[in-house]
Amino acid sequence: MPDSLANLNARLLRFAQERDWEQFHSPKNLAMALAGEAGELLEHFQWLTEAQSAALDDAKRREVAHEMADILNYLVRLSERLGIDLIAAAEDKIAINEQRYPADKVRGDARRASDYPD
Repeated sequence: MPDSLANLNARLLRFAQERDWEQFHSPKNLAMALAGEAGELLEHFQWLTEAQSAALDDAKRREVAHEMADILNYLVRLSERLGIDLIAAAEDKIAINEQRYPADKVRGDARRASDYPD
């Protein structure tokens, strides 16, 4: 079975092409749309306690899922426009973070990498 991101990318590309929206999907516009959707996701959690944010009711969970889907869709479109393999980029970034944040050094401590003593 092909990669599910590849399937999603093909569907999103077809969706945009059928509507002649490719002309609007520049990397700049897609990045701005992605940031806007991230803001909409944040609105669902604004003012909630940690416990409330982890115990959303079904209706709120569905709304959050839709915002997350919008973010994923714009991110996939942006990666397609820039020729970036998201899976490869994610794997690369995890490897970088494994070096920056060795488990034996940072376990239970959420500071930035630059804040840890050498």
